[in-house]
Amino acid sequence: MNRYIRQSLDLLLFSNIFIALCAVAQGMVTYQLLQVKPDKYILALLFCSTLALYNFSILLSKPQKPENSPFRRVRWIFSHYRLTITLTIISILSIIPLSFFLSSSSIILLAGLALVSVSYSLPLFSFQEKRYSLRNIPGVKLFLIASIWSLSCVLLPILEMESNNETAITLNDTIILIAKRFLFIAAITVPFDIRDLFQDKSNDLRTIPVVLGEKKALMFCQSLLAAYLILLFMFTDKPDANYFALTLSTIITGWLIFKSEWEKDEYYYFLFLDGTMILQFFILFIFSTIHL
Repeated sequence: MNRYIRQSLDLLLFSNIFIALCAVAQGMVTYQLLQVKPDKYILALLFCSTLALYNFSILLSKPQKPENSPFRRVRWIFSHYRLTITLTIISILSIIPLSFFLSSSSIILLAGLALVSVSYSLPLFSFQEKRYSLRNIPGVKLFLIASIWSLSCVLLPILEMESNNETAITLNDTIILIAKRFLFIAAITVPFDIRDLFQDKSNDLRTIPVVLGEKKALMFCQSLLAAYLILLFMFTDKPDANYFALTLSTIITGWLIFKSEWEKDEYYYFLFLDGTMILQFFILFIFSTIHL
């Protein structure tokens, strides 16, 4: 890989700017599905809060000798420590004025999600002279990540739409949207845990791959996507552009997860697997221009 391309990719992926763009894309998916004009303040909040939380989490889990880490991402982050701190501070400060444009219900939701997200990495509990965070609880890591993403990228935009009287969405439709997004996010989260299998074992993290093993964890991912497609089929009255777009993006995601069994390169995970969140929006957008 060309040195300048690699450096650009490192900056985009390892600074967590890319994952923040993925959050924006998932917010756009919600607006696209509901056929509502995107709220720029919500999208900006999704970007800034995701950037801040991911950087905060990695900074909090700094290893003793990051320069010796087997992960290129860890070595990059702590060799660019000032940049990471600067981006984190800017994103946190940006959240404050952006929150003034939110309704009270959205602020409460955002504050609750932020509290849970921060608690995820903080060692709040002690047992037998050891400190533990929420992510040390067996199975909680996947549930928390998928819940936070689905609530912030689905429920938050919906709350703002309703507060601005832009649309009226039933509770049943809201739950279905959140459930489908939860399944999609959970499916692309597990491969990261498979990659970190041995590290998680040494850190006493009881992730899905640690409990089930690599092969069964990959099957679990495909089961989550299958459940997503079942919900999509059950709650679609008449197949339309959105239906075919979501089906196609899910099939592509399933193929990328299957391929991750052999592909262990960090760029594959952070660019292609995380990138499925952006891909989903682009496929939706393209299909929306086609009259089926």
